[in-house]
Formats: sequence, structure tokens, C-alpha cells
Amino acid sequence: MSRYIIGIDQSTQGTKGLLVDEGGHLINRLDRPHKQIVSDAGWVSHDPSEIAANVLAVARAVVEETSVDPAEIAGVGISNQRETTVAWDARTGEPVCDAVVWQCARAQGVCERVSQVAGAAELVRDRTGLVLSPYYPASKIAWIIENIPAARRAADRGDLRLGTIDSWVVWTLTGGREFRCDYSNASRTQLFNLQTLTWDAEVCDLFGIDTAWLPRVTDSDACFGMTDLGGFLPTPVPIHGVLGDSHAALFAQGCFERGMAKATLGTGSSVMMNVGTEFVPSTHGLSSSLSWRMGGVAEYVLEGNVTYAGAVKTWLRDDLELIANPEEVTDLCYAANPESRVYLVPAFTGLGAPHWCAEAEACAFGMTRATGRAEFVKAADESIAFQIFDVIDAMSEDCGAPLAELRVDGGPTRDAYLMQFESDLIDAPVRIASNDEMSGLGAAWTCGIALGLYTRDVVDTYGARGAVEPSMPAEKRREKIDGWRHAVRATMAYVR
Repeated sequence: MSRYIIGIDQSTQGTKGLLVDEGGHLINRLDRPHKQIVSDAGWVSHDPSEIAANVLAVARAVVEETSVDPAEIAGVGISNQRETTVAWDARTGEPVCDAVVWQCARAQGVCERVSQVAGAAELVRDRTGLVLSPYYPASKIAWIIENIPAARRAADRGDLRLGTIDSWVVWTLTGGREFRCDYSNASRTQLFNLQTLTWDAEVCDLFGIDTAWLPRVTDSDACFGMTDLGGFLPTPVPIHGVLGDSHAALFAQGCFERGMAKATLGTGSSVMMNVGTEFVPSTHGLSSSLSWRMGGVAEYVLEGNVTYAGAVKTWLRDDLELIANPEEVTDLCYAANPESRVYLVPAFTGLGAPHWCAEAEACAFGMTRATGRAEFVKAADESIAFQIFDVIDAMSEDCGAPLAELRVDGGPTRDAYLMQFESDLIDAPVRIASNDEMSGLGAAWTCGIALGLYTRDVVDTYGARGAVEPSMPAEKRREKIDGWRHAVRATMAYVR
């Protein structure tokens, strides 16, 4: 009998199901979107119940579309959108409110209040590796506790469960038997001590959070429980390989050695560098996190997050209606006036790493009467590369050395103009993954490795689709970077 792994990639825009064979090859995939709930105040939410239903639906359908017998499924791996926060009642199994999405800055007031406590911001950063920000679950959880009466009632009864999407999916797949998250997701909550590798009671107390409400933290390749996918499988199989999506992509990109880096481009972008088995604090506005803990060994990363990457193209299409689909962007960029000096800073929900200005709003600079559709689209596309450059530049400062190579994955990497511009900005080769499903594959492969189907060499299953070398003259590169930095400073100065 053959053995297969189901990979579930629960992302910001939707949920993917991947079916991977015992050689590590992707043989089927499908996805199902979920609603993006955006309030008039700009709050971004997801319906956890819709996500739970979609997880089960895609996991079943990805098998049903093939000739694979459900009895041949050996295990399930999960990758997930990070920082998005779910609260539910253990007694009913129902969410007490919509999930607060990572993009949402509604908890800014919580962060401001915590920052007024003497030494609190420094304590949070030193313990968790993360700059105090509404981006992370700590303040989102506090906001839920303070503003959702059902959450407070569940807490008073001892029934409140709070976690990132991985813990919600594990809870769903195990029928409420397991309340767990993995180390990579725990490290992104701003509640987890990166040196003791435990929930930090003192930090939790700053946000009014009881550690009893938080999940049990489990090695990323350990067993998170058993699932039959709601009765679809004849016998339950183990859930192994649970990782935040960016961490799963780091694994799938084979960044196992210190100094190796990747950028995953999706709705946002996560830039990560493996820094080994020792905690490395950042002094340049980056996050320190865990890449994963496997076999009892924790490994660390430096990371910077870009909130608007592929989402910039979605904005161009859905809100401005300047493009019909993202594939148009490359041609428009090449058709634009190469001397255009338009800069777009897409701070729609503030600026993240390495600037950390939550109050910033999106701004465009340098437009003239000659600025047209192509020039504006080009500025929007370049903003993705500029934001990644900012993170890479800070990362090089923290590490004391320039980056030798950047490995990239995700849908936007098919944009040839963007990839060349990125290589020019960081002045280093960009190696483009041949498969866009690195997050889901990373989780599936981790599961397969844990079950003995293959070794870490499985990450070589798919080679690079290509590599781009820098070609921009040094003077032009400096001019572009100086213009971008000026635009970012102006954006932060515009804060009202």
C-alpha cells in the first residue's frame, strides 16, 4: 500500500489542501477562499467557523479528486497564517468572536497602555524578541478579553481557549481533544520567552492574560493528536509537522544552516534568516523568533515582516481597478517611463519592520502631470521590493555581513520585473523556487520525515525555477534607495 501525506496550508486569503506522495511529490492541490471581513474602521477579521469548515473540505476533496484510497493517508501536516488570533469556548467549541487578523491594528491602544508601564516595552522585546506592536497576538488577545463579553464569561468559567490559527485547526481536526500550538507559532505571539521556551507569566500579566488560556506548546515535528478528518478516513492518522507558514517555507527552501535566508511573498512577505541554535536579539528593528523546534532542538531566526506584498496588487485590481489581474503588472512596469520617480509607501495599516510606525498611512510621492497608469503600477510593484530590501538591509546590519543569496517563493515571484528589481536592490542573486506551495510542502514534508517516509533531502525534490543576478549600476541603485528612504521618512512625518 502506498502512503500519502495531506498538507493543509491555512493562509490569509484561503485554505489549500495538498496531497503529497511517499516520494515527496505534490500530486494534487486545491484551495477554497474565505471571506475577508473589513470594518469601516479598517479592522480586518476572519470567521473561524468558515475556516474550520474549509480545512475539512479541502483535506477531503484533495484526496477525492484522485484515485488515492483514504486508507492510504498516513498523516497530516499543517502550515498556517501567523499572528491571526482566535478565541473560542471549550464547552461549546464555538468561537466567541471573529478572528483578529494579523494585518489588523485595532489593538494599538493596548500597546500604548502597556508601553506606559515603566520598562514594559523593553521587557517584552528582551523576553519575546518582538517589538511591542498590535501586529502580534498579545495585544489582540487583550483586546478580545476587554471588548468581547462572551470571552470574559468563558474565562470566568475556565472554558476560554486562545490561540493562533494552528491551535484552532488542531482543535478542529481532533474534535476538541487537543489544545496545542507549535514552537514557531508560539514564538510569534509576543507572550513566549525565547530563552526559557515557555509562556512568560510576567509578560502575560502585562496584557492581562492568564497562561491557563493558552495552548500547550509542542515540538513542530511531534504528534499533535489524531484525526479522521471528520469521519472521512477509515482510521485516525497523526497530525505531525505544524509550522507557521513562513517557517514551513524556510524548511521547504532548505534553509537549515546558519546564515541562509528566504523571503516568502504572499499577501504579505516574511523575510527570514536562520541564525542557528542561539537566541540573537535584533538592534535594527527586526524580530527574533524560533524557526522551529524539532527533536527537542530549538533553532532561531531573525525576521522582518512586510504587511503589504501581494496585497498591493490586489489593491491595484480590486480597489483602484488599474489592472484586471496581477499578471498585467510585469508588462506595465516594463512599459513605464524608466525615469519615473514615483514612490508608493503602502502603509495601509501602518509600517512594520524595521520602521515600526503603526500610525502611518499609505502615501504616494513624486507624481507629475506625466505620471500615468503604468508609472503608478510600477511604483506599487517596486514598493514590494523596497520593503523587502529594508528588512534585508537591517538583517545584514544585525549579522554584520551582507547577504550572499536570497531564496524566494510564492505567487508574486512570477513577476519578472519584481524579481529583477529585488536582486538589484539587495545586490545579490535571487533564487526562485520552482514550486509556489512551499509553505504547505514544508509542513507536509515535516510530517513525512517524522513518519519515516523520507529524510530532509526531500527538500531537493523541486529545484529552482531560476536565478536572477543583479544588473543595476551602483549609482542608479543608490539613487533608487535614497528616494525610497526619503519617501518612508516623509510618510512617518505625515502621521497625524
